[in-house]
Amino acid sequence: MSSFAKFVYWILDSKFRKFVVLLLTLLAFVGSIMMLGPVKLVKARMLPGKSDNTYSVYIDTPTGSSKLQTMQVAQCVIGQLQGEPEVMNMELFMGEGIPLDYAGLVKGAGMKNSENVAELSVNLTDKHTREEPSFLMVQRLRPVVKQKCEGLVPNTVIKMIEQPAGPPTLASIVVEVTGDDLEKMRMLAVETAKILSETKTLVDIDIMADDLFERYQLIPDKEKIARSALSVKQVNQIIYLAFEGMAIAHKNSASEPDQIDIFLRLDEKTKTLKGESREALYSKISSLNLMNQKGMMVPLSEVVTIKKVPSNPMIMHKDLHRMINVVAETDMESQVYPLLDAREKMIEHFSKTYKVEKAGFTTYMFDLYLTDKKNGEKFLLRWDGEMKVTLDTFRDLGAAFIAALVLIFILLVIYYKSFMLSGMVLLGSFLSIIGVIVGHWVADIVTRDTFFLTATSLIGFIALMGISSRNSLLLIDFAKSLMEAHSMEKRKAIAIASATRAKPIMLTAIAIILGSALLASDPIFGGLGVALISGTVAAVFVSLIFIPILMDNSKAMDIDDEIEIHHDSKNISIVR
Repeated sequence: MSSFAKFVYWILDSKFRKFVVLLLTLLAFVGSIMMLGPVKLVKARMLPGKSDNTYSVYIDTPTGSSKLQTMQVAQCVIGQLQGEPEVMNMELFMGEGIPLDYAGLVKGAGMKNSENVAELSVNLTDKHTREEPSFLMVQRLRPVVKQKCEGLVPNTVIKMIEQPAGPPTLASIVVEVTGDDLEKMRMLAVETAKILSETKTLVDIDIMADDLFERYQLIPDKEKIARSALSVKQVNQIIYLAFEGMAIAHKNSASEPDQIDIFLRLDEKTKTLKGESREALYSKISSLNLMNQKGMMVPLSEVVTIKKVPSNPMIMHKDLHRMINVVAETDMESQVYPLLDAREKMIEHFSKTYKVEKAGFTTYMFDLYLTDKKNGEKFLLRWDGEMKVTLDTFRDLGAAFIAALVLIFILLVIYYKSFMLSGMVLLGSFLSIIGVIVGHWVADIVTRDTFFLTATSLIGFIALMGISSRNSLLLIDFAKSLMEAHSMEKRKAIAIASATRAKPIMLTAIAIILGSALLASDPIFGGLGVALISGTVAAVFVSLIFIPILMDNSKAMDIDDEIEIHHDSKNISIVR
């Protein structure tokens, strides 16, 4: 026998050594599961961060803020980013979103149209020549920008938005607050946002609802306008001309196919009010005069009424239900862990006022149903966003993995006519998960950023099931053929089969490893490459060491001791 065959035989020849190998394999399996679960040395996420040549900065000052206040915050952000050597150029869009990109499409940037919003498009040097990925740059700059600029206008929210690497979702974590009482829904949304802001690794928390405030409305008095020999159109035009501006004439140009509007409005200093009081507004409109049909000047304040009215907040619906979205992003972290942490805090917090019920094992298994203890009003906190897509994807891939196990088991039972041998092969294939998890842990140590176990990693693990099963099949079939054709003792046959099949198994493993090495450095498919590399290494160990021990202890490998006599006219042969 070869050296490796003697080594396998040495292990099989001792119950203690076999027990040690089985125990070490069991401990490795339990340890790998602990690394993925409670210890969190390996973290699961839908897809890792994506390095790009651009990212955006969303600036949301409180509803009702002026364009000057928004500009003040925007200039602060630009000042902070100008010192970055990797920033090539920036472009600011006031009162609107940037030209739609992938992030803007899924986050609704195209619908922005108010003075309290601005978006900044930041272009970076080429990612192939840049050492720092864009997502690590955003992670580094986010706390600096927020600390320096958010305080300029109280309650301002600054969000640094990367190009999504995966599914089109509104945010990493979205909590939909649904109910009938709008005022209580807003209170729930505020409390939910506060809990999310206190949860580690969650950033860019925002409530997608307009702030409630009171505003002054100028209402034309039609009777006074008629008595003053004016028209309602004149009143509307002077208001727009003064505060918003309007086109008053056109200019033709030989270099332009269309007419060019001549736009007129008051300058910023003249149209700015001295305060937020009713008296400041009245003083401003008193200085605006209209000429009536008799050539007399009439102050605007004489023909309009100033009325304080509540604001008209944005109304959001989903599935015909009124809702308010609370969004949050994860700072280089899986969405699952902060979700579980925040959800437990919400249950504890809302239990003081509401009866909290958890959703069952359904599509929306993390939802919370709230019932007011005083009046029985019902509200729903529904979890959505990339977090839900992640859970759905891992659930679907888990179902695909179970389906693969069942199909492999059925095929093995049909082939071997033995549940024991089929289960043995299946167990050996499943243990390749040890290598997948340990490989991701090692990759996380040697890389700068967190190396997540992603959806592509699970795809690689499912693919490994067939490879590992094939190795075990070759081993079992060869050992059985040695026992049947050469009447070889079982333990010796297993050792020789392991040594003989070690070379093709190793060559197959090397081919897989070399082929997967190109994927390991890819930002999206890196998990697939690492899963195939490390899982193949574990599959080799399982096939050549662990499976032989199971084969030695399995009665299904025994050959029936029956004698058959075959003879013809010249020869007689005896086959056991």
